[in-house]
Amino acid sequence: MPTYEYVCDACEHQFDEFQSMKDEPLKKCPKCKKNKLRRLIGAGAALLFKGSGFYITDYRSESYKSAAKKESEAASGKSASNGTSKSAESSDGSAKSD
Repeated sequence: MPTYEYVCDACEHQFDEFQSMKDEPLKKCPKCKKNKLRRLIGAGAALLFKGSGFYITDYRSESYKSAAKKESEAASGKSASNGTSKSAESSDGSAKSD
Protein backbone atom coordinates (compact mmCIF):
# COMPACT_ATOMS: atom_id res chain seq x y z
CA MET A 1 0.00 0.00 0.00
CA PRO A 2 1.36 3.42 -0.91
CA THR A 3 1.89 6.45 1.29
CA TYR A 4 0.15 9.60 0.08
CA GLU A 5 1.04 13.18 0.93
CA TYR A 6 -1.72 15.60 1.86
CA VAL A 7 -1.83 19.34 2.49
CA CYS A 8 -4.66 21.44 3.92
CA ASP A 9 -5.38 24.61 1.95
CA ALA A 10 -6.97 26.23 5.03
CA CYS A 11 -4.28 25.73 7.73
CA GLU A 12 -1.39 24.51 5.53
CA HIS A 13 -0.99 21.36 7.66
CA GLN A 14 1.02 18.79 5.71
CA PHE A 15 1.14 15.04 6.49
CA ASP A 16 1.53 11.56 5.00
CA GLU A 17 -1.19 8.92 5.02
CA PHE A 18 -0.70 5.18 4.44
CA GLN A 19 -3.77 3.95 2.53
CA SER A 20 -4.87 1.59 -0.23
CA MET A 21 -4.92 2.68 -3.85
CA LYS A 22 -8.65 1.87 -3.93
CA ASP A 23 -9.46 4.22 -1.05
CA GLU A 24 -10.97 7.61 -1.78
CA PRO A 25 -8.69 10.58 -1.10
CA LEU A 26 -9.13 12.15 2.33
CA LYS A 27 -11.13 15.37 2.38
CA LYS A 28 -11.19 16.51 6.03
CA CYS A 29 -8.06 17.94 7.67
CA PRO A 30 -7.22 16.17 10.96
CA LYS A 31 -5.87 19.43 12.44
CA CYS A 32 -8.46 22.12 11.61
CA LYS A 33 -11.34 19.76 10.65
CA LYS A 34 -12.15 21.74 7.47
CA ASN A 35 -12.86 20.08 4.10
CA LYS A 36 -9.90 21.76 2.40
CA LEU A 37 -7.56 18.76 2.15
CA ARG A 38 -5.71 18.13 -1.09
CA ARG A 39 -3.60 15.11 -2.06
CA LEU A 40 -0.19 16.04 -3.45
CA ILE A 41 1.51 14.31 -6.35
CA GLY A 42 4.69 12.77 -4.99
CA ALA A 43 7.84 11.77 -6.81
CA GLY A 44 7.36 8.17 -5.76
CA ALA A 45 9.82 5.71 -4.36
CA ALA A 46 12.98 4.63 -6.13
CA LEU A 47 13.46 1.06 -7.23
CA LEU A 48 16.37 -0.50 -5.34
CA PHE A 49 17.86 -3.89 -6.12
CA LYS A 50 19.64 -5.60 -3.23
CA GLY A 51 21.60 -8.81 -3.18
CA SER A 52 23.55 -10.69 -5.77
CA GLY A 53 22.56 -11.10 -9.38
CA PHE A 54 21.67 -7.51 -10.20
CA TYR A 55 24.93 -6.38 -11.74
CA ILE A 56 25.51 -5.61 -15.40
CA THR A 57 28.48 -8.00 -15.47
CA ASP A 58 26.14 -10.91 -14.69
CA TYR A 59 24.58 -10.60 -18.13
CA ARG A 60 27.70 -10.27 -20.28
CA SER A 61 28.15 -12.43 -23.37
CA GLU A 62 30.53 -15.40 -23.32
CA SER A 63 32.89 -13.71 -25.80
CA TYR A 64 33.16 -10.68 -23.53
CA LYS A 65 33.84 -12.89 -20.49
CA SER A 66 36.60 -14.84 -22.28
CA ALA A 67 38.27 -11.64 -23.55
CA ALA A 68 38.16 -10.12 -20.06
CA LYS A 69 39.67 -13.28 -18.59
CA LYS A 70 42.55 -13.24 -21.11
CA GLU A 71 43.15 -9.57 -20.41
CA SER A 72 43.27 -10.06 -16.63
CA GLU A 73 45.61 -13.06 -17.00
CA ALA A 74 47.93 -11.02 -19.22
CA ALA A 75 47.91 -8.15 -16.72
CA SER A 76 48.64 -10.43 -13.76
CA GLY A 77 51.50 -12.16 -15.63
CA LYS A 78 53.00 -8.81 -16.58
CA SER A 79 52.92 -7.47 -13.01
CA ALA A 80 54.42 -10.72 -11.65
CA SER A 81 57.40 -10.45 -14.01
CA ASN A 82 58.01 -6.84 -12.94
CA GLY A 83 57.97 -7.76 -9.27
CA THR A 84 60.44 -10.69 -9.55
CA SER A 85 63.23 -8.90 -11.42
CA LYS A 86 66.40 -8.35 -9.38
CA SER A 87 67.43 -4.81 -8.81
CA ALA A 88 71.03 -3.51 -8.66
CA GLU A 89 69.99 -1.07 -5.97
CA SER A 90 70.31 -1.58 -2.23
CA SER A 91 67.47 -0.95 0.21
CA ASP A 92 68.50 2.70 0.68
CA GLY A 93 68.20 3.37 -3.06
CA SER A 94 71.92 3.72 -3.85
CA ALA A 95 73.54 1.60 -6.56
CA LYS A 96 75.77 -1.28 -5.52
CA SER A 97 79.31 -1.48 -6.81
CA ASP A 98 80.96 -4.90 -6.87
